[in-house]
Amino acid sequence: MTIDVAVVGAGPAGLAAATRCARLGLATTLFDEQPAPGGQIWRGVTAIPPDRARLFGPEYARGEGEVDALLASNASYVPNAAVWSSRLLADATIELGVSVRAGGAGATRMVRARAAILAPGAQERPFAIPGWTLPGVMTLGATQILLKTSGVIPQGRVVLAGCGPLLWLGAAQLMDAGVAVDALLETVPRGRLREALKHAPAFMASPYFRKGLDLARRVRRRTRVVEFVDALAADGDARVTAVRYAVDGREHVLPVDHLLLHQGVVPAIDLAGAAGCALAWNDAHACFEPVADAWGGTSVASLYVAGDGAGIAGADAASARGALAALAVANALGRIDHHDRDRAAVPLVRALAVARRGRAFFDALYRPADAFRMPTGDTLVCRCEEVTARDVVRAARDGCVGPNQAKAWLRCGMGPCQGRNCALTVTELIAQARGVAPGDVGTYRHRAPVKPLTLAELASVPVTPDALAAVVRD
Repeated sequence: MTIDVAVVGAGPAGLAAATRCARLGLATTLFDEQPAPGGQIWRGVTAIPPDRARLFGPEYARGEGEVDALLASNASYVPNAAVWSSRLLADATIELGVSVRAGGAGATRMVRARAAILAPGAQERPFAIPGWTLPGVMTLGATQILLKTSGVIPQGRVVLAGCGPLLWLGAAQLMDAGVAVDALLETVPRGRLREALKHAPAFMASPYFRKGLDLARRVRRRTRVVEFVDALAADGDARVTAVRYAVDGREHVLPVDHLLLHQGVVPAIDLAGAAGCALAWNDAHACFEPVADAWGGTSVASLYVAGDGAGIAGADAASARGALAALAVANALGRIDHHDRDRAAVPLVRALAVARRGRAFFDALYRPADAFRMPTGDTLVCRCEEVTARDVVRAARDGCVGPNQAKAWLRCGMGPCQGRNCALTVTELIAQARGVAPGDVGTYRHRAPVKPLTLAELASVPVTPDALAAVVRD
């Protein structure tokens, strides 16, 4: 059986895409790895207690309406579904490998769709500092997941470190939840604000300006903010016990029980890459992202990307981009003509422009400093295979030309995370050592399965005549 549209990911983009496709009369199925819709930004929104929901503000509450709209549509919704492959077939349909992990057991099936919209969202950027693998050191995003899903907060001495709007938002949310944050160590370099000021007019006219001012005041009133941190390390043996940081070369030490790291988010590109979508280096964001047109169309026919998985722009932009991709799919599948598509797109394009207004200021201000994107010495880069920055640089100087060759030389990117925690760092270290641009170095080659599978899930993949012919001789 072939459905009209498969949507992957139930965050703002995926919810908008699936709801719009279903309303346009397309047979639509939304697959999501989580047990409930909402993605990271609206995680747990349908089940969270009201007192905890208030910690995340009105933008979080809006997610409940988006989930309700999906469930009221004719779209099929499949939770606990890990989509681990995507490929274009000869008949121009998209085939997805899906493992549905309900009740602890995984049932694998291959799903065919006339078109697919990938909305995997974002992941936190790798933040490789000395000691970042110690127990007690975790990402701020992981802390938010614990708070949203279980109401769990870190206890004891808590320090946040890094940069980006979400660092400040996370600090405010944790403090509202009762966490006594000892300090916020901001790694924005000196002079960066001056560089960002050329984008200030658009930022001041955006919704971000007033929200940002209010957020900064709230955080500064309740904790100590240390600016211009230019070196950072976690100390400890069995677990983190202190954080060392430097400002203008002068070192300081803070005792900690929990160190929460964050330096922005980057698109989750694994599934798009495995499908063969062209990827390009975005230097403003210092990351790779799928090459896509204004509708989310990629270099692979019938495959679209939407939301932060197509390029970081925030939840409001993700919703608009998801709906735009749905209109493009409906047009491509003959449900609406291009006149109806373009008319319906007008308010979405307008909303997208509003959502993007001011983003250039954030991008310029919060682009992570080189020192925190490209570690040195014995700092672990690939935590799965315990490969250090020195190992990667030495390999590059010995002739290793890119991350895929580094896999063979060093095994970096070969562990359970499949390179998610080291890909960008390895790319930039090799590029720096070779004196070339990161886009020329490339990233790891993405291959199915892009998610870890159990042997039982792999064994339950349906056997097709083509698969038999590939391994059985007459």
